[in-house]
Amino acid sequence: MKKVQIGNVTIGGGEKIAVQSMTNVKTKNYGECIEQILRLENAGCDIVRVAIPDLESAKAIAKIKQKIHIPLVADIHFDYKLALEFMENGVDKIRINPGNIGSEDRIKQVADKARKLNIPIRIGINGGSLEKDILKKYSAPTPEAMLESAKRHIAILNKFDFDNIVLSLKASNVKNTIAVYTLASKELDYPLHLGVTEAGTYLSGTVKSSVALGSLLLNNIGDTIRISLTDDPVNEVIVAREILKSLDMLGNTPTLISCPTCARCNINLIPLAKKVDEYLRTVHKNITVAVMGCAVNGPGEAKEADIGIAGGDKCGLIFKKGEIFKKVSEDALFEEFKKEIEKM
Repeated sequence: MKKVQIGNVTIGGGEKIAVQSMTNVKTKNYGECIEQILRLENAGCDIVRVAIPDLESAKAIAKIKQKIHIPLVADIHFDYKLALEFMENGVDKIRINPGNIGSEDRIKQVADKARKLNIPIRIGINGGSLEKDILKKYSAPTPEAMLESAKRHIAILNKFDFDNIVLSLKASNVKNTIAVYTLASKELDYPLHLGVTEAGTYLSGTVKSSVALGSLLLNNIGDTIRISLTDDPVNEVIVAREILKSLDMLGNTPTLISCPTCARCNINLIPLAKKVDEYLRTVHKNITVAVMGCAVNGPGEAKEADIGIAGGDKCGLIFKKGEIFKKVSEDALFEEFKKEIEKM
């Protein structure tokens, strides 16, 4: 598979899976946009995309680039002049569909400038916006229809000697998403950006994206991922990283295991587990951490954890590799647990 360089991030060809997100504030309000991107960086985002609906937004790119530390992707539809403008302002990748930019001369201008500046183009195919003739041929936005659309757009760029391409083929249906990316992985050698488009709100979108992207990643399909949520974009990054972590595709991060609690539990475990989970997002260690409600699920069932808590009677037992070494009152448990993790 081809490798593509996006700023300081390389994707494809066996490189690590990159996590992407997209801002949901006005790009022209560059101060607000910068603030959101910095929050995404802190959450672990590798690449960020912004929408460019007008010239004012395109001109804001240069100011945004000065303040952020991850590659910036500009999303453009229809107006080729905007594509030309923001490439001049330091963007690291553009997302377009060549077919909706306009005439071949306009597409050529965009391709020529992208080649000159070594800026990759992501062709973004969405099941909800396929060409009319392709929809007529297949009667629905099937995986085969989406793949044909992708090949058409690739051919347009190839015609102008442009091959620095990333490809996405997003459907809002989980089965179609899995099917179309599987087809593309067999027939095309461009890096694939995975996602379920318009996945939904936090819970439903997380479930749909986890099922689709997890299935693809397990089959070594995909080079970058985005979880499209109707929510704070930071949550997209958190969910994406959790998916990668669950598949052992995210290094230098802790793994949390915790029990669902039952009548044997005599401490307030649920808020404790949430607190530990949030804290662990700031920890950069390859360790397994357990938060368990009682001795049954503690040092016994979680004995493989590097460190863990087992709830007692208004207290907690801290253990390492199944061996108890400290008993702590419930109100001091979290802080003592943090101290022990920091020592590791």
